[in-house]
Amino acid sequence: MVLAAGLGLRMRPLTLERPKPLLSVAGTTMLDHALDRLAKAGVERALVNAHYKAEMVVEAVRGRLRPTVEVSVEPALLETGGGVRRSLPWLGPEPFAVANADILWFDGAESALAGMARQWDGERMDALLLMMPVERAFGYDGDGDFTLADGGPGGGLDGEGKGCGRLARRRPDTTAPYVFAGVQITCPEAFHDTPEGPFSNNLVWNRAEAAGRLWGMVHDGAWYHIGTPQALTEARRRLGE
Repeated sequence: MVLAAGLGLRMRPLTLERPKPLLSVAGTTMLDHALDRLAKAGVERALVNAHYKAEMVVEAVRGRLRPTVEVSVEPALLETGGGVRRSLPWLGPEPFAVANADILWFDGAESALAGMARQWDGERMDALLLMMPVERAFGYDGDGDFTLADGGPGGGLDGEGKGCGRLARRRPDTTAPYVFAGVQITCPEAFHDTPEGPFSNNLVWNRAEAAGRLWGMVHDGAWYHIGTPQALTEARRRLGE
């Protein structure tokens, strides 16, 4: 699933005429960038949710074959978690990937999604999040989101896979070395007993963390957060070079 339903308020005036996921960087829309990464990882079917100027999103993915795409038009904004919950009947009973459409990620030694699929273990995980080291996160100037509770960024954190371990939230008044990179693998069971209507994926992640079932994998490629017109301009310049 690709989350593309936001209003893009921080990107105005660029989003007055088109939804944020349809803004282009280096000749490719951010939505197509996310779908291209899904295709590279072997995903054959994808769902894109849309709300703001949804008809433009529908037209943008019309005829796409890798992956084939369906659009779920949300009459009201449901936020990240609510959008996924509404889509569970389409997504089916197996684990699935979810990507934000306001980031660009470029693979390192292997496809990030393929690596996450290899690390996924439903016996231990409710969600596996892609983590970006803060010092390499383009367009991000916050204090970080998570630490890897089983150790630092050295590899073998879970005894099996390099750069993968249980996550712990950043404590107040501290910094954390990793920011959520906008890509996750999760499962329908993680959304059990979640509310109907709008809610954030943070609700799911907080419950998973409390149960020791929130995990992260460190991204070894490049990553761009496109949150403002200035960040978009700089990303275009860098990727154009």
